[in-house]
Amino acid sequence: MKRKFTLPGEAGYEKLTLELAKRWGADAIRDSDGTALSEEILSAGYEVYSTICPIREHNPWIRENMHARQQTFLITAPVTAVGKSLTVRLMEGFFDGQFSVNDSPGGLRYWQVYDRTEDVLIPETDWFYADGAVTVTTLPFRQYTVSFLAWRDWEEISMYNHTTNNWDKEHLMQLNPCAAGAMPYLKNWFGDWCGAHPHTTVVRFTSLFYNFAWIWGSSPRNRHLFTDWASYDFTVCPEALDDFYVSYGYRLTAEDFVRQGKYNATHRVPDRKKRDWMDFIGGYVRRSTRELVDIIHAAGKKAYVFYDDSWVGMEPYSGHFHEMAFDGIIKCVFSGYEARLCADVPCDAHEIRFHPYLFPVGLGGAPTFSPGGRPGEDALNYWVSVRRALLRKKIGRCGLGGYLHLVEGYPDFVDAMDRILTEFDAISKLHDSGAPAVLTPRIGILHTWGALRSWTLSGHFHETDGHMLIHVLEALSGLPFEVRFLSFDDIRNGVPEGLDIIINAGEAGSAWSGGTCWKDAQVIDALTQWAYTGGIFMGIGEPSALPGYATYLRMAHVLGIDIDNGEKACHGRWAFNTEEISGLLPGGYALPERPAVYLTDGTARVLAAANNAPTISIHAFGAGAGVYMSGFIFEPGAAQALQNLLLLAATGSYRAEGVSDNPHVECAVFPDKIVFINNSASPQKAACQWKGCGYEAHLAPYASEIKNF
Repeated sequence: MKRKFTLPGEAGYEKLTLELAKRWGADAIRDSDGTALSEEILSAGYEVYSTICPIREHNPWIRENMHARQQTFLITAPVTAVGKSLTVRLMEGFFDGQFSVNDSPGGLRYWQVYDRTEDVLIPETDWFYADGAVTVTTLPFRQYTVSFLAWRDWEEISMYNHTTNNWDKEHLMQLNPCAAGAMPYLKNWFGDWCGAHPHTTVVRFTSLFYNFAWIWGSSPRNRHLFTDWASYDFTVCPEALDDFYVSYGYRLTAEDFVRQGKYNATHRVPDRKKRDWMDFIGGYVRRSTRELVDIIHAAGKKAYVFYDDSWVGMEPYSGHFHEMAFDGIIKCVFSGYEARLCADVPCDAHEIRFHPYLFPVGLGGAPTFSPGGRPGEDALNYWVSVRRALLRKKIGRCGLGGYLHLVEGYPDFVDAMDRILTEFDAISKLHDSGAPAVLTPRIGILHTWGALRSWTLSGHFHETDGHMLIHVLEALSGLPFEVRFLSFDDIRNGVPEGLDIIINAGEAGSAWSGGTCWKDAQVIDALTQWAYTGGIFMGIGEPSALPGYATYLRMAHVLGIDIDNGEKACHGRWAFNTEEISGLLPGGYALPERPAVYLTDGTARVLAAANNAPTISIHAFGAGAGVYMSGFIFEPGAAQALQNLLLLAATGSYRAEGVSDNPHVECAVFPDKIVFINNSASPQKAACQWKGCGYEAHLAPYASEIKNF
């Protein structure tokens, strides 16, 4: 029996490919970067996915048109001058082969040198360039940086595969679609490709035009200098910068991209210039992508896009995704929030790619399909993270990626996939009877990006691990609540209807907490009125933090707590008693400590504390309330604690129908069934109430159980 499953095939391993396709019920076989499908596989009666990366299959043409390489702004590390002159080597510290200096006349006009001690621009008359270095007239003991345009000579995914998967082939460059002659060449190439691949039914764009920013360092001790999966830093070139000036009426500079060496990271609050550049480049990407998708459709093929290597212009919650006319989206998933990110994209097909990928090592460098690796165990661990989200929103397709021959020595992985696919089918079938039950409260997530960054921050879980909001999203991805994403613009004129709780979570100054967005008094007025008339504002970590005002947390009057950032060391603090609510927090679970938290007026109910500082509190405010949590790190106990606190704040009781009584077991209620899932490596027992009836499950490690009503 075939299921909606995509298997990576591999020429030279036809027997293995077709045996596993039959065993796992694949309906489609795909190639991967660095592999091909033989005629035997292509003629075996399966749909065929073929991978195209529009920017990295064109070395012969690029070598004849070297102006068509992609570019980026780089900034040197700050260097301290000890005399009246300083020479800065531009490529020092960068990974050999990834970049080279663009010292063309068109590139040089965008270079900048800064005195970083005062953060002032150095006049062009006070520096000159020669032989890969800039010499600056300096003030002694000041720090200086040089920002310059660089050619991107080695495409990052190719570079990664060479260094981790031991590729021994030509280094791939990346085509700049803005360069003269590039798009006419690319459209002709796509037309020829479609004609040469009659077996292909689905063309899988492995990226669009610009990769995520990934700047490598020369030292193994700091190999990844900057990584941001949602960045627009790798999209610049003089042609695009000049066109931007014509369209928007002002010029962007190198500093607008490197921003003191911090770059335009998604975790930073974006300024107007970044938003304008995103709008400009995003529109160009979508228009150009549509031209290529139309060529594919004209050839009678479908077009899917892989939402990982390339986010630029493709953000599926921008309101513009439909303009590219993709038939489907594919998302690799480590975590539950990534499944939710995929599930609601406006297109016909949604496909998740399971981890681990069939690579010798994983993204973190640990062995996977190589000595010391345990891919079967890894697969089940990833599945447990993803499964809880799939209970909340249906995903119709799944698959794997990588090099199929690697599974030959790992029967544990093959067995794990048997189990995973069986459960995937069962969960998918549950959704056919109707959507799972959703409980009160209805939740809004407030941050700078709003809906544009629904269910994500930037990248995979392990790469944004230090940002508490991603842990909150991971918990919510499997909880029975409706979740929406709001920007500060969305609430400035009043909070939208249909929300019971608004969560603001993150570190002070970040795009997630809000940073300078909290200067807007109109935002604070709107949230204050909403809370006073019955809304609940929940802050986690350093919500609404912004120095320079009477309170460090701009919503302290609603929360009933504030954070002392060093200015109130001489002030007294309200004493409090901790009000322990039995069962609110799972046994042994404690929130991260934040010693600087204190009560503003002594009226907040403290539900948990550490070292004489609240870690959980609820503060009545008019008909509504403020709720505070000192931090959040995802694990089963944390997910249940968040669930209980949301229920308590919104309904007055955390004991509700439709939820499990065991933090290691979650349940979802469908129209005619209830399903329990064990998220732990130990046997578990759990109970759930629904419409006055009780249901129990006894679950083996990682097991699931479906019960009929």
